[in-house]
Amino acid sequence: MSAMTETSSLQSQAYNIIKEKILSKSMDSDALYSETRLARELGISRTPLREALQCLSQDGYITIIPSRGFKIRCLNQDTMRESIQVRCAIEGFCVYTAASRQDEKRCKKLIKDMEKSLERQKAALASKKFPDAFTEEDHQFHLLLVHYAQNEEFNHLFQRLLYMIHLTTSNALNVPGRAQATYDEHLALVEHLKNGDATRAYQVLIEHLMMPLKMDLL
Repeated sequence: MSAMTETSSLQSQAYNIIKEKILSKSMDSDALYSETRLARELGISRTPLREALQCLSQDGYITIIPSRGFKIRCLNQDTMRESIQVRCAIEGFCVYTAASRQDEKRCKKLIKDMEKSLERQKAALASKKFPDAFTEEDHQFHLLLVHYAQNEEFNHLFQRLLYMIHLTTSNALNVPGRAQATYDEHLALVEHLKNGDATRAYQVLIEHLMMPLKMDLL
């Protein structure tokens, strides 16, 4: 294995380990983490760790503080509002475009895939793995919309929002009845897409995405 390949492999391992620690809330969002100490704990050099941290920063999981270390990004009113607004811009465009082309082959496939997702969401509501299984399927449902646009900039922006989306969704699903309401809103959205009602589909999506801002989540 070449030195470059080994570094890339260590970077990938470090990225996945730290990401899992963040998602499982094993890392303190109030703490300032040292690159040197973390590299020692993971048993790797600082070079692949630094590259992993750069990727985690680009993907929205951490904030790097030059010469000091890094902190886990946390959800607050501003980060939640900003991430939701970006989602509205991206997904709103995708939904309006798809509903305007509901007879096209690619849109029909989108609707079929979304209906399969709805089936999995319904099963997840009653699953022992709730709310994790429902949260994951919620993300996949919205990714179907984003990927429909075939826009790499959309994909990149959405990827960077995924951690904030995860935190927002997790908090919202702790509110009694919100999971069922989320499923119902997804169902209504798909129905409007099938009917080619671009205006109503857009309205339903925006109301759905903005809902967490109306809830006392923080």
